[in-house]
Amino acid sequence: MAMAQSAPEPAELSPELGAQVVEAPPEELNQWKRGFTPQAEIWNGRMAMLGLSVGIGVLVVARLFG
Repeated sequence: MAMAQSAPEPAELSPELGAQVVEAPPEELNQWKRGFTPQAEIWNGRMAMLGLSVGIGVLVVARLFG
């Protein structure tokens, strides 16, 4: 029986490219920063989920009361 391998560390994914992973401290994750930063990705995901929730909510309300 084969044992499951753990996921590789991000730095191990492409060592030949010299990729460095820069992690943001926890206190910085909610800051509103522009550009390709971890904070921007977090806010992008939050806004996408908000948009999907509002869109589905509008469709449900329109279907029930329209």
